[in-house]
Amino acid sequence: MGRAPFGVFPATGEVCPDDSGRDGSALEKTVEMTQAYPLIIDGKPVPTDSHLDVINPADGRVFARCPAGTPADLDRAVDAARRAFPGWAATPDAERKAAVNRLADIIEANIGELAELVTREQGKPLGGLGSQWEVGGAAAWTRFTAGLDLPVEYIQDDDKGRVALYRKPIGVVGSITPWNFPVMIAIWHIMPALRAGNTVVLKPSPYTPIATLRMVELLQEALPPGVLNAVAGADEIGRAMSAHPGIDKIVFTGSTRTGKHVMASAADSLKRLTLELGGNDAAIVLPDVALDDATIEKIFWGAFINNGQTCAAIKRLYVHDSIYDELCEKLLAYASAVKTGDGMAADSQLGTVQNKMQFERVKMLVEAARASGARVLCGGAPIEGDGLFYPVTLLADVKEGMAIVDEEQFGPALPIIRYSDVDDAVARANDNPNGLGGSVWSSDADKAVAIASRLECGSAWINSHAMVRPDAPFGGVKQSGIGIEFGTLGLAEFTTVQVIHQ
Repeated sequence: MGRAPFGVFPATGEVCPDDSGRDGSALEKTVEMTQAYPLIIDGKPVPTDSHLDVINPADGRVFARCPAGTPADLDRAVDAARRAFPGWAATPDAERKAAVNRLADIIEANIGELAELVTREQGKPLGGLGSQWEVGGAAAWTRFTAGLDLPVEYIQDDDKGRVALYRKPIGVVGSITPWNFPVMIAIWHIMPALRAGNTVVLKPSPYTPIATLRMVELLQEALPPGVLNAVAGADEIGRAMSAHPGIDKIVFTGSTRTGKHVMASAADSLKRLTLELGGNDAAIVLPDVALDDATIEKIFWGAFINNGQTCAAIKRLYVHDSIYDELCEKLLAYASAVKTGDGMAADSQLGTVQNKMQFERVKMLVEAARASGARVLCGGAPIEGDGLFYPVTLLADVKEGMAIVDEEQFGPALPIIRYSDVDDAVARANDNPNGLGGSVWSSDADKAVAIASRLECGSAWINSHAMVRPDAPFGGVKQSGIGIEFGTLGLAEFTTVQVIHQ
């Protein structure tokens, strides 16, 4: 299995984080043989009376209890963050940088524990491009973020005067994270916020809260009380965060539908927003591409990283008619050798679909495509058993108008679409409300770059897909998001600007 180079990570995201159906109706007072995890407020663990079951998607069993925080708990967390903000914002920059580096040390020292929790709640493999890789990447990403700086910018500095631009922390940042990369995306939200001098209230997905809660608990060692808080719970907590008058900025990764609700709720207080929303990424394979083993491997993992539960994965594969059959044959051969299984098993390369609702959606989209004439090359039906296992599914002879093409499937099913004219392929790729990522595959780099520049997406790759870097800005266009993450531009999103004229 291919690995990403150090410091590069697959672009992530999810379809339904807080429109997840977890409305609190499944609250349990007691669950035997499972561990209950606390909220983290003002530097201390805070137990709750009610809990949500956290299900291991590999066997359908409850393996832990998530605290069901209330709006009152959220108020306490926001109050703690507001009290902590002046001191943290005034902390010398070198001390904040050292503190964030210490956070990286803590994550790195606890990779084993956190990775196992991710596998049990999310379903991805422990090894390979799975949980250990995610948590290790989170530590590396934290360390990189610690080293970012936003120095004073001088617009004028001469004998006639000085005009200087300063960046100041915003205040309290509310982070709402998804279920597909629970630790990594939390890091993408938390660390630039802290590095810039903000305090944070984090709400993890109710499907995958445990590793995040445990990580936040561990990180308290290196932070003053109230700087980083975590309030888990059902959907009402996310809705309350978006509207909370004590929160100055919301960072949300999730569906476009929920992102619109977040934006509407945030409008009353004019909160700053960073929204990383849905994607339906197109990859265009040109007829001159070398269909060698390395290319096939990269196309496969560009689509199926994290079982396809990745926002900027390849969701639509456009292949020129002259190489269509050859690519399908080679991709099928590669897919047939990839093992789907329990993430705790050493030989598993892909794990489960994370939750029942998403599992049923993938199943429905594949069945609808088959009924509309799609040819199923492999997979196409759930794997029998108690877990949410759906095999790698390749669909040939698909076209626009099928939901599997027009909508983001967010699972292990890839539509492979014929084209004969590259201009037509670009037009079809762009004929979608999403605009997160895209890619062009060719032996001619200049031609590929020229075509990629015509794609309506925030990030485009040549002969790869979904590989993000901590130093390269990442964000969507159209309905795939607002704002930028990563690098100095991403760090600046957690600041306000003050210009001083003298």
